[in-house]
Amino acid sequence: MTENMGYRKYRTRRPWLRAGAPLVLVLVGLVAAVAVARAEDPLGRRATGNGERVIANGVTIAGVPVGGYTARQAASATKGAFAERLVLTTDRRIRLVAPEKLGAHALVADAVAGALRAKPGENVELAVDVDHARLQRYIASLNKRYAQPAHDAKVTLVKLRPVVKADEKGLSVRQRALFSELDTALTAGDRTPVRIPFKHTKPAVTASSFKSVIVIERSSNQLVVWDGKHRWGTFGVATGQAIYPTPIGQFEIVTKQENPWWYPPDSPWAAGLTPVPPGPGNPLGTRWMGLSAPGVGIHGTPDAASIGYSASHGCIRMRIPDAETVFAHVSVGTPVFIVPV
Repeated sequence: MTENMGYRKYRTRRPWLRAGAPLVLVLVGLVAAVAVARAEDPLGRRATGNGERVIANGVTIAGVPVGGYTARQAASATKGAFAERLVLTTDRRIRLVAPEKLGAHALVADAVAGALRAKPGENVELAVDVDHARLQRYIASLNKRYAQPAHDAKVTLVKLRPVVKADEKGLSVRQRALFSELDTALTAGDRTPVRIPFKHTKPAVTASSFKSVIVIERSSNQLVVWDGKHRWGTFGVATGQAIYPTPIGQFEIVTKQENPWWYPPDSPWAAGLTPVPPGPGNPLGTRWMGLSAPGVGIHGTPDAASIGYSASHGCIRMRIPDAETVFAHVSVGTPVFIVPV
């Protein structure tokens, strides 16, 4: 009896039953955590092992798939897609240019933040800032590379006959149009090839400007008016004395005056002379065609006897009726060649 009274029986539990209570508590905790997570994010987004949030499935940023990506992965994919170079084309060349060179900067961080909040399948816009001053500078440099200046028509003498070299149109970039197109493409993320728009520039002087050309043969004292390849008229003139020679070279008519006043030039031979109003005896006759050679012009003269000689003070004298005829036929800008023959 004594031994039996000192013996105690213990009711034991199996090992898995002894661990049951804590296991139940763990399972309850996990269920609660899942419930809380779902309550905080009704879309049930996942997270990586280190706790980084993952973007919902099917989400895109400016059309770039980022579903299932972390923020860093989404940013890298978005930057890579935006950095794709734009294609600029002409008839003969293709140029590739990075958006950054055009002054474009994508606000990737804002777009990624929006993607993390987006619902499955949603597209998030990518905002783009464009430095317009930088874009304009690039387009200006492009124009400098491609622009071709217009070439004016020119007239030369070949065996005393005027020959007109035709004008050539120039070429330049339509900078405003290209600016608008590139600005739109950059902000929209469009990488469709852009054709550089050009325009033709007109020359200041065209072949039609040379309706008439005057050739003055100083030694033979003749004035010939040419209309294209045709000799329109030949007139006797008086040219400058040896001490006051008529200048040799190519000039043009810069002014035309009917019934002009004559004013004494700043020259020793005119010292003490006074201005002469229009009318009989005026040294310039009734018409004056001033040349780009300073102080020199074609004009009528009341001294018809001087025609055919080197008798003037540098101007080209004509009989009054002849000067009126030529005056009516030519215009300001008409080329005038004075040659020594």
